Amino acid sequence: MDFMTALDIGASGLSAERTSINIISMNLANAKTTRTPEGGPYRRKSVALASTEVDSPFSKHMQTALDKELRGVRVMHIATDNRPFKLVHEPGHPDADADGMVRYPDINVVEEMVNLMTAQRGYEANASAMDAVKAMYNKALEIGK
Repeated sequence: MDFMTALDIGASGLSAERTSINIISMNLANAKTTRTPEGGPYRRKSVALASTEVDSPFSKHMQTALDKELRGVRVMHIATDNRPFKLVHEPGHPDADADGMVRYPDINVVEEMVNLMTAQRGYEANASAMDAVKAMYNKALEIGK
């Protein structure tokens, strides 16, 4: 694996984790949202990740057997969760129905915080890996002097 491929893999991980952090933050911010522009309560979202090629079509022909299995990560899509809404009896709420029930998103704050910490750790791991690659490259340049 060369220097640029290692950075490409790390960059793909950083991008995917950043998207996850943004979506989780959106879920946390809308945990009590009962009315959206689309109508109804906010729906929880999640990120679906998939592996992806990190090389250009030309560089695929130049790979060795050890490099052929290297893959990065990408955001495949952002899925909308279909969990049923939580019903809470709040007759004075502006979004209450005739029975005084308000529909809230089924967002578990503890679950979202765990997901956020996991995404943050993944982001930090990718940043550390990229720093290690840069340090190795700098050492290699120093040896060549």
